[in-house]
Amino acid sequence: MTDPLHAELLQLAREAARRAGELLRDGRPADLAVSATKSSPIDVVTEMDIAAEKLITTLIAERRPHDGILGEEGASTAGTSGVRWVIDPLDGTVNYLYGLPTWAVSVAAELDGETVVGAVSAPMRGETYHAVRGGGAWATGAWEGERRLACRPAPPLDQALVSTGFNYVAEVRTHQAEVAHRLIPLLRDIRRSGSAAVDLCDVAAGRLDGFYERGLHPWDLAAGDLIAREAGALTGGRPSQRPSRELAIAAAPGVFEPLQALLEDFGAWHD
Repeated sequence: MTDPLHAELLQLAREAARRAGELLRDGRPADLAVSATKSSPIDVVTEMDIAAEKLITTLIAERRPHDGILGEEGASTAGTSGVRWVIDPLDGTVNYLYGLPTWAVSVAAELDGETVVGAVSAPMRGETYHAVRGGGAWATGAWEGERRLACRPAPPLDQALVSTGFNYVAEVRTHQAEVAHRLIPLLRDIRRSGSAAVDLCDVAAGRLDGFYERGLHPWDLAAGDLIAREAGALTGGRPSQRPSRELAIAAAPGVFEPLQALLEDFGAWHD
């Protein structure tokens, strides 16, 4: 039976992610990526990002005024309840700008520093993913009802489909490309979706065998990391470490360890 507090937090996380996703989906101008001025599209995306975070933080403040908040767009309150919300109002900004469907809203709740609830809404997929610590990971979509998520049985590493992401900083991105170049011959293939939250949920759903990326922030990881773990995936960073800005990995058991070892050998966490 779900803890009443966890149930309350999950309901709020799912509502916040859903409502922010609808705002972003319905408020995006159809011609956003081909606007006449160079700065205008970025400005519009920034405005939508901020509006989505404002919707989420306002909803949380109304329902749970004593909770803390950490958001990508600057929301930061300490709170006094022991609960902190970690929010990415638009994960996959470039995809959103170009009209690509792989973007998401990510909302997680931590209790005394541990993530206990996560919700990710991917409106253009028509899918949502959620998890409570110890309660499994679940999704809704085109199928009927809620579906329990489970990561794929581990294939041999050379048959593993792995996703990654690249940093906005050119020098960092160049190094990440070198790491990917060394990995590709050792895997089935590498994908790059542009949304860490969606990639983590795809590991949970068995659509990917693994995911890794460096340079991620807490709001990129919080909800998706919990969803992946609750679906049976292993998550971490460098050996014996938790996911961090240095490196974040999520993969099926049997893929995680060799993938982590390769990334360590290749210096995936280096500048």
